[in-house]
Amino acid sequence: MAKQNKSIKNKDVVNDGSKKSGGLKLFLYLFIIPFLFALVILLIVANIAEVNVFEKAKELTGNGSKETITEEVKTDRLEEKVVTLQAQIQEKEAQIDQLQLEIDNSAKSNETLLVEQQRLLDEIEKLQVAQTSSKREYAEIVSTFEKMSAKTAAPVITKMSDAEALRVLVSLKPETVAKIYEKMTPENAAKYTELMTEQ
Repeated sequence: MAKQNKSIKNKDVVNDGSKKSGGLKLFLYLFIIPFLFALVILLIVANIAEVNVFEKAKELTGNGSKETITEEVKTDRLEEKVVTLQAQIQEKEAQIDQLQLEIDNSAKSNETLLVEQQRLLDEIEKLQVAQTSSKREYAEIVSTFEKMSAKTAAPVITKMSDAEALRVLVSLKPETVAKIYEKMTPENAAKYTELMTEQ
């Protein structure tokens, strides 16, 4: 009887196992296999219609939208950089224009200064020629006074302006000046002597 009880229990266990596996088989045959078959048919139809099911799934789950948002953010950043760089380029171009204007003004100023310098050099040359001529003439005047007699030179010097007379007297030899002073009045001789000592 104990053997019989064991065999009955084993049958129950086998029946329970077959019941469990039968329910799983039934679920597999009725739901899973038709679902997989429908899914395969749906994928074939989507492939023929050239619809990318995986991208559509990403869009529905939100992964695709995140990528789109990040691409939009990248595009916006790139556009901002482009705008910033364009602003910098415009600023640099404005600086270049300003510097070019300063260079042009400087060139014009230099040109004006060069013209003025040339004019001054010409004027200096004329003055040097005049001075050389004046020195030559003055040397001739001094030479003439040297050749004149003291009696004739004294009245001429007293008639000249003090500056001219002083210039002539300074250029003459001391012996000639002494002879001219002898022919002058004491007041005039004293005046010219005082002028010569002040110089």
